[in-house]
Amino acid sequence: MVSLSIRLNASLYLKDPQQSALGWRIVTEGIRLIDRLGFENFTFKKLAEEIGSTEASVYRYFENKHRLLLYLIDWYWTWLEYQFDYFTTNINDPREKLKIYINLLTSEKKSDLYSNGIDGQALNRIMMAEFEKTYLTKQVDKDNQEGVFLPFKSVCKKIAGLIRQINPAFPYPHALVSTLILSANHQLFYAEHLPSLTEIQFNPKKHYQQLNDFIGLILNKVIQP
Repeated sequence: MVSLSIRLNASLYLKDPQQSALGWRIVTEGIRLIDRLGFENFTFKKLAEEIGSTEASVYRYFENKHRLLLYLIDWYWTWLEYQFDYFTTNINDPREKLKIYINLLTSEKKSDLYSNGIDGQALNRIMMAEFEKTYLTKQVDKDNQEGVFLPFKSVCKKIAGLIRQINPAFPYPHALVSTLILSANHQLFYAEHLPSLTEIQFNPKKHYQQLNDFIGLILNKVIQP
């Protein structure tokens, strides 16, 4: 059923969805449904109907839909960090590593990217549209204490560490990285929905490369030692 097991914070779920076929269907079909309906219109009742189960069965795995969204976002960041490590295993040059990290961060996610049934394109669209909803909440401090944002923080820390290696005198590596990651999401969203706010053109053959060029340009200009 699941060919790759990614360990996530146990506070995200009531019952580990990776341990059963139903649990994993809740995750994979939840991604498709949130992508299709948007987070506001998504409900566990609609998800239960989609998978031919009961609403109560979904609640046995996740306390609420916000917790499911956190689970999906944490999965994304954990997988991305795995990609960082995999593609830079034998690379020591921090500039070359940083280039690979930015390429992975800004590249198109293929629908078959995940060998365990996760729709990579749908999850990437959720990241673009819904990520900030995971922490712009009244319970953000409680969620933070439980460690649910650690995968995102870990990705930021990895990139910030490379910036420190390239230019130890640069005073704001974490601020720069977190800003650029959000900007990457915003620019793609603007390109598709609010095009007057960006020069990036919404075109699958162009916009990922344009985004990569934009992020790379800012990094190179700002962190030059």
